[in-house]
Amino acid sequence: MTARTLPLDARLQRYLVAHGARETAVQRALRRVTQRLPQSGMQIGAVQAALMQQLVRLMGARRCLEIGTFTGYSALAVALALPSNGRVVCCDLSEEWTSIARCYWKKAGVAGKIDLRLAPALKTLDALLNAGQAGKFDFAFIDADKANYLNYYERCLKLVRRGGLIAADNTLWGGSVAQPHNKTLDTRAIRAFNRKLLRDRRVEMALVPVGDGLTLAVRR
Repeated sequence: MTARTLPLDARLQRYLVAHGARETAVQRALRRVTQRLPQSGMQIGAVQAALMQQLVRLMGARRCLEIGTFTGYSALAVALALPSNGRVVCCDLSEEWTSIARCYWKKAGVAGKIDLRLAPALKTLDALLNAGQAGKFDFAFIDADKANYLNYYERCLKLVRRGGLIAADNTLWGGSVAQPHNKTLDTRAIRAFNRKLLRDRRVEMALVPVGDGLTLAVRR
């Protein structure tokens, strides 16, 4: 046993990719298509997607939120883990990127589980709250503009039930959070988010070194 996090060199990273997750043929195809895009780094990896699937299954989740959908890989993973009457509300702004998502959701047979809303995410989240949806969701995944992470988190805390889970991506931000000289807007926003969650007694939390850092917060 060890208390330290094992550093991933190139060889170990390849091993993890090869042995760390099972993907469906549609998931693999979507990942390959997304890797051709200049913004491909925005897509989560297969191991992180598998972890999210396991968490959703263990919770018996039926209603999920996603803030930042890109080409739909994470939403696809979550939808595959949901029962037939499960639903994911996805928030995004890009018709171009989500058109790819729609295609692969349809190929995977999960399009009926996904409610894509093309609008500013805060507007969508506030609309859900105004419609009486507070406490109605089991799981929320935050993976959008970093400057709004705290705003998204506060809305999700209202929308997710007690015992529900909020997952936030990129909370290590390429390691820049631990580099004091890095004062970019996104890095400062992630640092502020991490400080907030560490002190927030409304949740139980853990920041795990999966992908670019994944924070898990369970609402108390």
